[in-house]
Amino acid sequence: MGVVAKRSSMIFYSDGRSQYSHRVRIVLAEKGVTVETVNVDPAHTPEDLASLNPYNSLPTLVDRDLVLYEANIMMEYLDERFPHPPLFPVYPVARAQSRLWMYRIQRDWCSVIDDLSAGKGTAGQQDKMRRELRESLVSIAPIFAEKPYFMSDEFSVVDCCVTAILWRLPSLGIDLGNHKSVQPLLEYRARLFARDSVRMSLSDQEKEMV
Repeated sequence: MGVVAKRSSMIFYSDGRSQYSHRVRIVLAEKGVTVETVNVDPAHTPEDLASLNPYNSLPTLVDRDLVLYEANIMMEYLDERFPHPPLFPVYPVARAQSRLWMYRIQRDWCSVIDDLSAGKGTAGQQDKMRRELRESLVSIAPIFAEKPYFMSDEFSVVDCCVTAILWRLPSLGIDLGNHKSVQPLLEYRARLFARDSVRMSLSDQEKEMV
């Protein structure tokens, strides 16, 4: 069944290479929100962005008089503004657990993706980061044998974050391999990448990453 577009007057300033822009684009596509996406080179941001966002940073979401410039806040706002399909759990304990997973993903994985994408460190340090990130991802593979999504039966905001990470691995020289132990993670990745919202979310730069 196709995604039904929901009317909106939103403008989304997006970096086509950023995992943070990507996760918000997935939410927008999942919700079927009509949005004007402005693809921005982070090295040459438009003047109107600086007037909207005091940090002149990406991504930035503008919804009428509201300007948001932190990806996770955008995701939560969009989930509340467009409740269907829900991407955060209804109950407070489960919502807190989702936020905690997002925090851990940021600390353990996103920061490494950021450093590798920026070319930080020596070649040896980068190899170590790749190895440790791969090992960390492979170590959680068994959880996907129990539930189809990240600790959940339903696609959630946490999966949006993980999708943006998994999508970038090939371009960063990280191969998950095909050992039997990693199969649940590979099947999870395939489920994510097959979603209409994920395919619709891709920037031109992201289409070249895999």
